[in-house]
Amino acid sequence: MNFNQKPLNEHELEELESLANEARGHILTMTTLANSGHPGGSMSTIDFLMTLYRLIDVDPENPLKEDRDRVVMSHGHVSPAAYTALAARGFFPIEDAVSQFRLAGSIFEGHVEPDVPGIEWASGNLGQGLSAGVGFALANRQKGLDNHVFVLMGDGEQQKGQIAEARRFAVKYNLNNITAFIDYNQLQINGDINNVMPQNIADGYLADGWDVITIDGHDLEDCQNAIFDAVQNENPTVIIAHTTMGKGVSFMENKEKFHGSTLNEEQLKEALKELGLSNNLAEMKNLRAEFKAEEHKDSDANKNDALELDLGKSIVYDSKTDCRSAWGNAIADISKLNPDAPLAVFDCDLMGSVKTNGFFATSPEKFYQAGIMEHHTAVMAGAMSKAGIQSYFVDFGVFGVDETFNQHRLSDINNTNLKIITTHVGLDVGEDGKTHQCIDYLGLMKNIYGFHTIVPADPNQTDQVIRYISGTYGNFLVPMGRSKLDPILDENGKIFFGEDYKFEFGKADQLRNGDAAALLVMGTLTNNAVKIADKLAESGIKISVWNISCPTKLDEEALKAAAATGNVFTYEDHNVNTGLGNSVADKMMQMGLACNFRKFGVNGYAMSGASNDVFEKCGLGVENIAKQIEELIK
Repeated sequence: MNFNQKPLNEHELEELESLANEARGHILTMTTLANSGHPGGSMSTIDFLMTLYRLIDVDPENPLKEDRDRVVMSHGHVSPAAYTALAARGFFPIEDAVSQFRLAGSIFEGHVEPDVPGIEWASGNLGQGLSAGVGFALANRQKGLDNHVFVLMGDGEQQKGQIAEARRFAVKYNLNNITAFIDYNQLQINGDINNVMPQNIADGYLADGWDVITIDGHDLEDCQNAIFDAVQNENPTVIIAHTTMGKGVSFMENKEKFHGSTLNEEQLKEALKELGLSNNLAEMKNLRAEFKAEEHKDSDANKNDALELDLGKSIVYDSKTDCRSAWGNAIADISKLNPDAPLAVFDCDLMGSVKTNGFFATSPEKFYQAGIMEHHTAVMAGAMSKAGIQSYFVDFGVFGVDETFNQHRLSDINNTNLKIITTHVGLDVGEDGKTHQCIDYLGLMKNIYGFHTIVPADPNQTDQVIRYISGTYGNFLVPMGRSKLDPILDENGKIFFGEDYKFEFGKADQLRNGDAAALLVMGTLTNNAVKIADKLAESGIKISVWNISCPTKLDEEALKAAAATGNVFTYEDHNVNTGLGNSVADKMMQMGLACNFRKFGVNGYAMSGASNDVFEKCGLGVENIAKQIEELIK
């Protein structure tokens, strides 16, 4: 890492101390003006933060330059400190941050957001920032950049288990380009951290292989020396800074109340007098009243293009195989065709099951084994994708979706380019039983606005889906079952998703024609849906079958055609309350489509057993569904 300058001399440190004192005034003014915010921790963090931004390699004129040093604010509630320090470095006028803090329509939100120039990662969900920092550091390493990542955290935050996951990963991959900072003021919302949840923070880091530096967090020379020492260490380093909550204002110091409580105007007047600063609250009130929010537009930090990849020619499977093998073969093929492409695959101790071994054999330097640390891996992969490395987080459904939902939500807020590949979803997990039967992946991910879910019907469609998402920027979930499946055939016995097929996002596939009813299906049960239609045809009942691979972007023309039959059925290996059936019903109602409607899906936690046996026991077998459809359309 290259600092902009040599260590600050005594005169420069005195100037910086004066700026840090002014920063405290800005912190108190903006939180009082907004009548909300977190002044206490902002004031204990500000000395280190001001020192850090004075030293690191960032450019306010080009905040997104690739070789910049990065600062991740994990404890995003100290946004007043972050905004003040960035303003002092010249990223924007301090008056904007103070007057617009927490004001609807302003970029200066209550927790840090990347719409603010200089903010790298939206945060506020404590315990996730170190994972994001590791993702950025890993991206820098893979890209060969000589820069550094700093992650600022609170001390109470260290109670989060995900932080330990991030520590271990950083040491395994020798990420000496990351430095953590802990604001050790020993207070959290409910008081002394040692009473809320005792822990030995330093020993935890030492045990995992980090170097530990302890400083006085209000001594700027101490802060400076620690930063220089940390970036020269051969191991990841944490700086534990002993600080005082509310530092600088006597009636605020060491009072947990001011973690999230602001000063009233009279208290602000008293505090500014104690700091030796003028009171410009009236001026800031006027600016706040004059503020006019512009229509929200994504900042440059959120604008990205898809990778230019040679996506190759799809592999066509003419015999039974599993979708997970098709995924593994597709990503290995893409990697071979694009040896210099910025790709990364993350595995959580499931290589053989989730079929990442082909990519590992092809591109071992882009493969990262994270062990059983799903929470950390989800955030790390998301941050790495934001840093320009297209990332694939691969896991079983219950771990890759259910267990890490909040992590994916944060990635989406940060406008990442994350590809989540989950195998072993639905009842198709079979013998592993109810704890592993991920039957809620669609219902969960529909809540995250920017994620697109694509559920392939068979290995052939899986191959095309993987090539599609690899050439498309954005967040995608591709869930698939465990079992080997026959390739879907058309009515003439030809492979449907073969050489003549091209996947189009949002387009449904009509697998069978008929006007008595329409059966809409997704995923593992698609083969069964075709069998149901063929069985009913033997009785003279012709129904159409539609494969809905994109349940978050439904094909309106397909829905119109389905509704025109007068009878619409949905069929899925998913919780019947939140899956395809609900998506279709909601969309059809919005479109004003009237018809008889019935959902077939999973009505409760299922038993352990072979997949087909479980389907039968849960009423989803071919014979049962065919019989019900026949009775319902008579």
